[in-house]
Amino acid sequence: MEISILIILVALFQYLILTLKVGTTRGKYGVMAPKTIGNDTWERLFRVQQNTLEQLIIFIPAMIIFAYFVNPTWVALPGILFLIGRQLYFIKYLQDPKTRTVGFALTFFSNVGLVLVSLGFIIWHMFA
Repeated sequence: MEISILIILVALFQYLILTLKVGTTRGKYGVMAPKTIGNDTWERLFRVQQNTLEQLIIFIPAMIIFAYFVNPTWVALPGILFLIGRQLYFIKYLQDPKTRTVGFALTFFSNVGLVLVSLGFIIWHMFA
């Protein structure tokens, strides 16, 4: 379980950095709260932060479930792919939102894998 918790903590740290970046750049880009529009660069930062939050809602419980019911070591693979995907998504989305596909795919398919494998494993064990 330690691997899954470590990866979750790194993902949460990654999210904290994004949140800090969004909050500290409001003044730089002239987007004063409560506004969420007004500058393309800041809006991209904000969208990356929001999309990461949306993905974390799936990622965190799926990591714990996978580690507990499937394998506490193999959970590292989708977990690390998720972290890499989020970083690529951040970099590419800031450069040009049209280039975010690889980062999004790594994130999305890591989550899909965690959920489907866990679901399949639990159902299989219920009826085996």
